[in-house]
Amino acid sequence: MAKTALENLKLGIFVVLGTALLLFAAYLIGNRQNMFGKTFPLSASFKNANGLQTGNNVRFSGINVGTVSKIEMINDTTIMVHMIIEENMLEQIKKDAIVTIGSDGLVGSMLVNIVPGKGDVPYVKPGDELESYSRIATQDMLSTLNVTNENAALLTSDLLKVTQSLIRGKGTLGRLLNDTLMASDLQHTIANLKQTSMQANTAISELNQMIESVDFEKSAAGVLLSDSLSAEKLRNIILNLENSSIQIDKMTQDLNAVVGDVKDGKGAFNYLATDTLFVKRLDETLQHIEQGTERFNENMEALKHNFLTRGYFRKLERQKKKDEKQMQQQSQ
Repeated sequence: MAKTALENLKLGIFVVLGTALLLFAAYLIGNRQNMFGKTFPLSASFKNANGLQTGNNVRFSGINVGTVSKIEMINDTTIMVHMIIEENMLEQIKKDAIVTIGSDGLVGSMLVNIVPGKGDVPYVKPGDELESYSRIATQDMLSTLNVTNENAALLTSDLLKVTQSLIRGKGTLGRLLNDTLMASDLQHTIANLKQTSMQANTAISELNQMIESVDFEKSAAGVLLSDSLSAEKLRNIILNLENSSIQIDKMTQDLNAVVGDVKDGKGAFNYLATDTLFVKRLDETLQHIEQGTERFNENMEALKHNFLTRGYFRKLERQKKKDEKQMQQQSQ
């Protein structure tokens, strides 16, 4: 009987201790999940939850401040993540904070990170929705790395072909690397280019000195460079000189043709130069014309003194004097 009472006592003590430990563990778990403390809700929307689950931790600046209470699928591109945050963080989290989904280490569980904002904005209120930022998932990174590796392999293959072509002396670069004569010619060409560049610099320097020495106000060069009217006149003079040159050239050709005809015994000049009888007749004709002119003048003088015609000539003289007088008055 005494043994049975002792066993019952031990069993009672074990049950009491077990119950106490169970309650203590439930308190710790509930406290860790913010079941017994004062909290407030926050939310954020994402395009991809990246393996996030209900109950995962929420961290603010690396400190656990809450847990994920619910993950809600709004549509095929929007996932709403609901969080419960400790009430004392109401005066720490601002409205411009950024929410991201990350992992606890390389292979740890997923969690929500709240990154503090930098703007001068008010603090959050219960039920606010914060702005989110979706990071690149590991699968996307592996896919990108796979494509990058394929491109690198293709690039390496092409580079190997180019290197082999260069070693064998194919193409322009291959000839430059293997042909010593071409390399020497290229070196001479570069030296000539350097010399030409130096000469050009010298010429430009001398030209600058000449321009600086020009008196733009008094010298002819200054007038030509600055006076647009003089430049226009000079342009017209040059144009006239060109036209005159063309006309002189044409006259020279015509004169050459005439001289050629004279040399060949053609044309009137040759006839006058070679036919003496014609020249004699022409001389007599000119003498007859002079004699006829003298007789005509004598007849005209006689008509002026004839009583029948002298009135007409006097009228012409009066009209002539009247015209001369009007011209003098107009000129004055």
